[in-house]
Amino acid sequence: MGNTAITRVQMEATKSVPVDHAKYMSGGGSPPPECPMHQKHGDARSASAVPPHPKMQTASECPVQHDNSDVNPLNMMPPANQQPAADQPFPLPTDRQTSTIPKVTEDGSVQFWQYPSQQMFWNAMLRKGWRWKTEDVSQKDMGDIIRIHNANNEQAWQEVLKWEALHAKECGNPRLKSFGGKAKDFSPRARFRSWLGYELPFDRHDWIVDRCGKDVRYVIDYYDGGLVDKDYRFALLDVRPAMDSVDNVWDRMRVAYMRWKYELSEKFGSPDGGKVTAGSD
Repeated sequence: MGNTAITRVQMEATKSVPVDHAKYMSGGGSPPPECPMHQKHGDARSASAVPPHPKMQTASECPVQHDNSDVNPLNMMPPANQQPAADQPFPLPTDRQTSTIPKVTEDGSVQFWQYPSQQMFWNAMLRKGWRWKTEDVSQKDMGDIIRIHNANNEQAWQEVLKWEALHAKECGNPRLKSFGGKAKDFSPRARFRSWLGYELPFDRHDWIVDRCGKDVRYVIDYYDGGLVDKDYRFALLDVRPAMDSVDNVWDRMRVAYMRWKYELSEKFGSPDGGKVTAGSD
């Protein structure tokens, strides 16, 4: 999900997991049109292993708008492509996982965004100009790439939920409505950090969350966290509400205060302690 494309795959010697993910995910491309991207407090559920909810329908697209060809007017997304490429060196699975991220539906039914299959991701890389002969990606690499992609999405959603907990009384079931990748459109916060000598994020997403009828935009910056861990997580996420509304600015101020209070309690001691309940500011 998002404006990312693979430009290089390197594997760990012990785990055979890409360790240079930030480099190959920063090519300005885009994952397939069937994901939700960038979590992980709980594994994503396999679409084939989890029985469907009585009102649940399997989703077949990701909320990112990738191009304008064959766009579905209902979701502004191109159709999924599960067909093997003509010169594909090995077969790839077409099965998909269902995320833990609820989606907005017109009839209010319970649905969750679905992640792309390995075949969909392969086709998306080809669509963005990547060619297997020059990259030499193995069949196993594709499985690792999908796991990393899915883990990033789950991690991001968990961070969003921390912020949404501030509004639990008004809305107990926020849903992801849509999102878009902006890999090279750095946020003001990311640019300011770079002026201070910190690295720029390798990717950025803007997520639109439906807070029980109210659209709330979140900005997510993805930084390279080094080696991939056992749960296929490697990115450091900076997740926060966009400062485009009074409510969002107020939430940012509240969390900044809670963090300040928590730091003081850690330094000087406090009977009540201050626990931070929201994600990165």
